[in-house]
Amino acid sequence: MEILTWTYIIVGLTFALYIGIAIWSRAGSTKEFYVAGGGVSPLANGMATAADWMSAASFISMAGLISFMGYDGSVYLMGWTGGYVLLALLLAPYLRKFGKFTVPDFVGDRYYSKTARLVAVICALFISFTYVAGQMRGVGIVFSRFLEVQIETGVIIGMVIVLFYAVLGGMKGITYTQVAQYCVLIFAYMVPAIFISLMLTGNPVPQLGLGGTLEEGGYLLDRLDGMLTELGFTAYTTGNKATIDVFFITAALMVGTAGLPHVIVRFFTVPKVKDARKSAGLALVFIAILYTTAPAIGAFGMYNMLRTTAGEPIATLPQWVQNWQKTKLISYEDKNNDGRIQYVKNPERNELVIDKDIMVLANPEIARLPNWVVALVAAGGLAAALSTAAGLLLVISTSIAHDLLKKSFMPEISEKNELIAARVAATLAVVVAGYFGIYPPGFVAEVVAFAFGLAAASFFPVIIMGIFSKRMNKQGAIWGMVIGLAFTISYIVYFKFINPAANLPENWWFSISPEGIGTLGMLLNFVVSFVISRFTPPPPLHVQELVEDIRVPRGAGTAVAHH
Repeated sequence: MEILTWTYIIVGLTFALYIGIAIWSRAGSTKEFYVAGGGVSPLANGMATAADWMSAASFISMAGLISFMGYDGSVYLMGWTGGYVLLALLLAPYLRKFGKFTVPDFVGDRYYSKTARLVAVICALFISFTYVAGQMRGVGIVFSRFLEVQIETGVIIGMVIVLFYAVLGGMKGITYTQVAQYCVLIFAYMVPAIFISLMLTGNPVPQLGLGGTLEEGGYLLDRLDGMLTELGFTAYTTGNKATIDVFFITAALMVGTAGLPHVIVRFFTVPKVKDARKSAGLALVFIAILYTTAPAIGAFGMYNMLRTTAGEPIATLPQWVQNWQKTKLISYEDKNNDGRIQYVKNPERNELVIDKDIMVLANPEIARLPNWVVALVAAGGLAAALSTAAGLLLVISTSIAHDLLKKSFMPEISEKNELIAARVAATLAVVVAGYFGIYPPGFVAEVVAFAFGLAAASFFPVIIMGIFSKRMNKQGAIWGMVIGLAFTISYIVYFKFINPAANLPENWWFSISPEGIGTLGMLLNFVVSFVISRFTPPPPLHVQELVEDIRVPRGAGTAVAHH
């Protein structure tokens, strides 16, 4: 069967499954809409968290970045995995004990201030919109190639589907759809990886295949280094980035993950704090399966791509190049009129230009795997993008309905009207997200990296100091968030939009790229919060007691009392 037919079958079946689950588990109360009624098992929550957290950036873009950046691409692996560990150990159990299921709710109560809550709502909306734009872009790319429609049409189809199950099912519908989506995306990621590893190295474990010897002799990574240096590029296994930039990007991705509103919410959907810890551990195992495979997929993709195109006659380019050319995500031009594809370091003279976001999706085609595998990867990419998009839309609708309306402007709103407001907010959010998906401010992983930088600069210090410092007050929190976020946004906007020509290492502050500047924003936030909270009145006594209580496990004091 043709790829198109297989895609319709596999994607159609997975979508029917998601929509069926959404109808079966639709939300009847605000508690079900926001936190799935608080009764999800740790295993299901671990899978749902993994699906929520592994977005289109993890599935589609990360291995694509690694295949083009080589060693430098490892910042995404280290940052995103490390961030998850930080979240599970430092934040989730305490926020869970505090009993607030949105970050603005925590900020509003911990800092006893409507202004702090409002600033937190604005930060949450800003981060979520930046992030969801990347997901919609991912959906558009998958649809445009595999259903052979325009990227714009693909984004609109994705909007309709997400809207259906996020608005109908709320967190309850999303949780169980995400369990299904995790199964689809991990199967779709691993099957081609195992196939290609077997074909190239004879080893069915992609992680071992990456360091293994090729069937035709020589180590895979040595061959890749040789191919790239011959073409005038940096070797695959050495990096170009300054060490300080690698450190700052990794840190921004780490602490950004820890401040991501849609992942924190997941820890409120299980019955007990112990279950929150368990599901955090299980999610890390589920995430590691994909993350340890990504470097192998990146290297296999780059090796196969160079092998099938470098120096080849343009007239007989492989079928996959022609398939992807229709999406306008690959273009080639014979610039030196020798009838062959030449790769050169100068982007102006390069004859084959490939969008980084297509590597994972094109990988099975480049390796000439069966058509059903190609379609399976399409379904996996959609599962990854849609699961995260749904989680983010829920954060946006919760921030507007719960934190803005109920807690700030309309405290007497009924539960029924709050639920309606949440659904209307989700609908508006989908439309805005779709617009940014069609006109994206960068490729998927880059857009997502900015969202992490903004989360690092705004939320992380406020949450950490809110949990671990009794002296931290509302003035410190508000000014810290405002200054951290303003600094980070202005740096990114200047280099990415106002003066993109200056976006070069020699013009950056201390050699820190816009992707890594969130770390500096975070440090600024910490300093401002600390200084201002020292020169302003301490928090009221009940807040200080509350902070003391969050950190001490229930029942910890009873054993001591009997001595």
